[in-house]
Formats: sequence, C-alpha cells, structure tokens
Amino acid sequence: MLVAVDTSDPKRPIEPELAEFEALAHASGAEILTQVVQKRAQVDPATLLGSGKAREIADLAKELDANMLLVLNDLRPRQRKNLEKVVPLPIVDRTMLILDVFAQHARSREGKLQVELAQLRYRQSNLIGVGADLSRLGGGIGTRGPGETKLEVDRRRIQQRISVLNRQLEDVRRQRATRRAAPHREPLVALVGYTNVGKSSLLNRLARSDALVADQPFATLDPTMRRVWLSGNRYVRVVDTVGFITDLPKDLVNAFRATLEELDEADLLVHVVDASNADWPRQMQAVEGTLHDLHLETKPRLLVFNKCDALDGEPPHMPGALCVSARSGGGIGELKEALEKV
Repeated sequence: MLVAVDTSDPKRPIEPELAEFEALAHASGAEILTQVVQKRAQVDPATLLGSGKAREIADLAKELDANMLLVLNDLRPRQRKNLEKVVPLPIVDRTMLILDVFAQHARSREGKLQVELAQLRYRQSNLIGVGADLSRLGGGIGTRGPGETKLEVDRRRIQQRISVLNRQLEDVRRQRATRRAAPHREPLVALVGYTNVGKSSLLNRLARSDALVADQPFATLDPTMRRVWLSGNRYVRVVDTVGFITDLPKDLVNAFRATLEELDEADLLVHVVDASNADWPRQMQAVEGTLHDLHLETKPRLLVFNKCDALDGEPPHMPGALCVSARSGGGIGELKEALEKV
C-alpha cells in the first residue's frame, strides 16, 4: 500500500512526487495495490497520519492482503514506531525505498560499499531505544544493573562497520586520484541531471557505445566513462554519473562522494533535462540545488534538453540551451560542436 500526507504546499505539489515514488516502487519490484493520500494542514507528530487514519489503513491493508506500507513522507523514528503499533506491516519511507533501489542496481565493489555505507548511516540516525527493557545485564560486582543497552550495542556495531567502509572508500578515492593524475589526458565532460532523463542513452549516442539503459530510476550508479570523437583529432572523455532526485537523501550524497568527485575533476558539466516531461522545471531546480550542495555551481555548464523527438509542441526556450534526441540522433552534431567550442 502506498500512503502519503499532502500538506498542500504550493512549492511542492504532491502529484509529480507521488508518480516518482510509484516509479521507484516499481523499480524495486513492488506491486502497488492502492494509494491513500490524506490531506492535512501538517503531518501528525505522533503517527504522521493521525491515529484514526492509521487504524483505517490497517483495516484496508488486512482487507487487501498487503504485505508492506510504502510512505512517501520521511518518517521520524518515533512516528515509525507509533505507526508500526497500529499497522502491523513493514514500513518503508521514501529514503529507504531509494536506498533499496540503489542496493539492487549497485554493480561494482565501490557502488556496493557506498550503498551499504548510506544504509548504515540511515539506520544509525533512526535508531531509537525502548528504555531498560532493551538492557543487557552484567554478571558480577560492579556490572549489575541495566548495563549496556541493545541500542548502544547496535550503535557501536554500526559505527565500527561505518569506519571500515570509510577506510575502504578512502582507498577507492586514492586509486581514482592516481588514475586521474595521468598526464596528457583529454578534457573531461560529465553528464549530470535528474534520474531517468536519458544520460546513458546520450552517452551511447555520442560514443557509439553500449552502456546500460533502462526506463527506470537510478539504472546508472557506477560512473561510466567513454572516449568521444568531436572532429579532426579532437577527443573528450565523457562520464555518465548517478542521477539526482528531489531531496536526494544526505546520507546518499555523502556516501557517493567518491563517484561525485568525477564532477569535481570535470572541465565541463552537461546538464541533461528531459524536455518531454511536463515537470522538467522542478527536476532542473532539484539538480541545481544538488550541484550547489556539492559546491559545483561555478563549474562551466552546458544545458541540453533531451527527448526532443517526443515533444508535441515547441521545445523549452532557455538561453544557450540545445535540443537533442539521444534516440533519433537529432541535434547530436550541434552538441559536439558546442563541446568543441567550450
């Protein structure tokens, strides 16, 4: 069952976010039985939905034989705990769902390390104790009493594993830096953009390559690099990076630092936007916000509208923007010219 609370925020209309959430659910292999959207002035601090609505959802879940509750809004640890008391199902919020999709799509050792690190950080920030009933008792003088709680043991174990993963990712960073330091390298162009806007398809069209393409969120997690011929004897290296999403969980941004360092090294960022998606202004804003968080807003940038062959009307007009189609190849010549010029 998919559940959301709509606070009617004019800056954040719920429809596109709900459609995106459903696409994430399908990408993780879930089948949506029904959607329940509740309009409230603000979320309930205790159960997110309010206790009456939570009981209603519990009855409906039983009736539909649902085995999971997907919640669009991010849950605080206490809200999750209170909701689980009313709805006896595993409860997955948006951040957990994104982490699950990432876990399914991670291919390389580095990608798997980064996803595990993000999952552990998320668990660490959501651990909540239930007081003395979780305590481990000590045996012997000076150790009787509550002792170390299960919560503290969990925290310590998670922290130990996080330290190991951080060390392993530091090795990955060093190896990347060594590879990048090779002399006489061709200029590096990084494709950035919202998830599922066609960055991998564009890379394949530019480089005549066969990087994985799938019509679902976060098909690309590991950076894919290809050499692209522009003209004469001029080449560039083009790297396809992980797609962004509105409110990309901070744990994920931090965990994927090693991958996103490719953006630091890039000579040019090509911001790819899906022109066929009516929601492109919000998606574009989300990418700009993430680039700002990564301190990349001053990098030279080229704006490219993709999927222009799927448009009924006029393409979006923005100064200096190019309109291309990775599928048909339209506008690719102009894109190569613009890359060469930069």
